[in-house]
Amino acid sequence: MIYLDAGTTYSKLISDENCIGEEYLCKKKDNYNYYIISSNIIKASNIIPDFSCGHMANSTENEIIALAQGAKKLGIDKDSTVLDLGSRDAKWIRFKDGKFHDMDWNTSCASSTGATVEMLLKFYDINYKQLSFNPEKFNVTCGIFGIEKIMDSISKNERPEDAISKFVHGIAYNAWNFAKKPKKIYLSGGFCENKCLTDSLSSYCEVVLLGRFVLCEGLIK
Repeated sequence: MIYLDAGTTYSKLISDENCIGEEYLCKKKDNYNYYIISSNIIKASNIIPDFSCGHMANSTENEIIALAQGAKKLGIDKDSTVLDLGSRDAKWIRFKDGKFHDMDWNTSCASSTGATVEMLLKFYDINYKQLSFNPEKFNVTCGIFGIEKIMDSISKNERPEDAISKFVHGIAYNAWNFAKKPKKIYLSGGFCENKCLTDSLSSYCEVVLLGRFVLCEGLIK
């Protein structure tokens, strides 16, 4: 069986067989292989998933449902907010007494997601591990205006990594507001590996990292 969360930049794949190169293997769990693969490679391959979700797949499951199912499998509290920050969109779901209570999904603004950060890091040749929490933040109401603020700061001799860290802090603040300012957030998605983002978000609420395979876990029946 092959379960695929096909993201815009990277895809997450869980399989009970070795269906693609070992170089993409992240871990093994419960007799399943967990892979993170460039979505371009997935599109060019002959991999046909049994269950899938995401922008780049012929989805068999809605992403919100996959997020909810995956988060529950990972042992979240009965009253909790789960936030998924991806490259292209941001979505959250809230549980009350273990049941669905509320949700929202933002697919229209990259200021809340990872694509803008990825482009900035590539442009300035910076590894995301070089970023650290900055108590200052840019008010990131728009990805384009956020980039303008970063370039203005750098032109005034601020280090690129410091300016981008302010931008990431702004994303964290936006995400917390978008999720309606909960006291605790279970975070899903690639930003789980970005300490600058998680530290920034932790300045507003408690953060529990669920990792990058939450939606993919939610596809497993």
